[in-house]
Amino acid sequence: MIRHPADSSQWKKIDCLYLNFGKEARNLRLGLATDGMNPYGSLSTQHSSWPVLIVIHNLSPWLCIKRKYMMLSMMILGPRQPVNDINVYLSPLIEDLSKLWDKGVLVIDGFQNETFHLRAMLFCTINGFPAYGNLSGYSVKGHCACPICEEDTSYIQLKHGRKIVYTRHQCFLKPHHPYW
Repeated sequence: MIRHPADSSQWKKIDCLYLNFGKEARNLRLGLATDGMNPYGSLSTQHSSWPVLIVIHNLSPWLCIKRKYMMLSMMILGPRQPVNDINVYLSPLIEDLSKLWDKGVLVIDGFQNETFHLRAMLFCTINGFPAYGNLSGYSVKGHCACPICEEDTSYIQLKHGRKIVYTRHQCFLKPHHPYW
C-alpha cells in the first residue's frame, strides 16, 4: 500500500540509480501539478487559467498538500487553453529544474549551520487526462487515445455522430472490482 510517494518503487529505484542524489535526504523530489480551469464558473466565458504548482514530496503526507508548502510557479492566462504552446510557457521552469538537477544550488541549512548543494528532480506530474495530453504532447483524442494501449485501443465510433466510445478498459481494474 502506498501512503506517500516515498513508499513507491519509483522512489526506491531513483535512490538506487542516482546514489549521490539518494544519499542526501535534503534533496528535493518535486511534483508538477497543472490543469486548466475557468475562474468564472461559466463554460461560455472566453477565458482560460492554468495554474502551475510545484509540490514538495519530501514532506510528510499531511504536509505535502497543504497550501503553504505548495509553490505557484506560474499562472498561464488567456482566451484559450495553451494546448501545444504550453512548452513556451514552461521553458523557464524546465531550465530551472534542469539546473537544480545537473548542478544544484549552494544553500545554507540553518538547522545544522552548514552549506550544501541542494539538488531537485521532477518526480511526477499531477494532472487530468486532457492536461496530460498538453504536457506530454500525446494526443488524448481520437482512435488511439489510450497512452498504454496506443494502436490497440479498443473503440467504437457512434453511427450518427462523430463521438468515440472507448471499450474494454476494465482490463486495468482488479478482478471483482465494482466497475468490472
